[in-house]
Amino acid sequence: MQLPSRVKLVDVGPRDGLQNEKQPVPAAVKVELVHRLQAAGLKEIEVTSFVSPKWVPQMADNAEVMAGIRRQPGVRYSVLTPNLKGFEAALGSKPDEIVVFGAASEAFSQKNINCSIAESIERFAPVVEAARAKGIHVRGAISTAVGCPYEGEIAPERVELVARLMKQIGVQHVGVADTIGVGTPRRVQAAMEAALKHYGLDDVSGHFHDTYAQALPNTLACLEMGVWQFDSSVAGLGGCPYAKGATGNVATEDVVFMLNGLGISTGIDLDKLVDAGQYISEQLGRKPNSRVATAILNKRAG
Repeated sequence: MQLPSRVKLVDVGPRDGLQNEKQPVPAAVKVELVHRLQAAGLKEIEVTSFVSPKWVPQMADNAEVMAGIRRQPGVRYSVLTPNLKGFEAALGSKPDEIVVFGAASEAFSQKNINCSIAESIERFAPVVEAARAKGIHVRGAISTAVGCPYEGEIAPERVELVARLMKQIGVQHVGVADTIGVGTPRRVQAAMEAALKHYGLDDVSGHFHDTYAQALPNTLACLEMGVWQFDSSVAGLGGCPYAKGATGNVATEDVVFMLNGLGISTGIDLDKLVDAGQYISEQLGRKPNSRVATAILNKRAG
């Protein structure tokens, strides 16, 4: 089995990880988290989202956070822009990449963004066109790609449909997201194969939640297919506001430890990454939700 020799991780902690925190996280703390992540070697960081503060109050400081970052050459800073209004608001912050977010489940699309899958694609089309006209890279996320809290199991054909529609409007990369963490390796491979009918291996990524402790097996299953890009979240931050009981994204520390063990290069310094996770966890008043971070921090204390 030929595994990739290197893997690119997108840390979504600052955006996806923090967006559902009840307590407001100060902009300065978010900026410091981004600085610590890039110091640990991360080259792809999802920083914030330009959504209505009415829906996601935690991201109301989006422009302030983007303005506060000391940008490093070679690091790509992405933001979520669900519609044209959000994209226009984001432009002043000069993002390197924008992310549009569709679902493979009709019920989830309605609950999450108040419209059907087809309507969501129509809404994204002008955003994608505007971004590409300005030379900004466009990444699409296909949420609930294997399971939905309202519809249950999602057929791979649904993923293929959303991937095809995203391709048609000019989305350059798609992430296959197991939003509620119910996927197991074969089901995740089937969802990924569906996306690969419309996108090349270099233009897909996996985004796995660890609700049932399947995120690492699912990552390995995708590595075996040649997939080499994944989202993860420092300290395992984040969940999903529309997915009851869904625990956070897979912890970046856990993924890096596994990849190191497989001899796969990430360019990430695990000790510095653990420090970044400890920093944000302390700010939130809790321990990192990463098994690897916990083990390393216990070892240091010992």
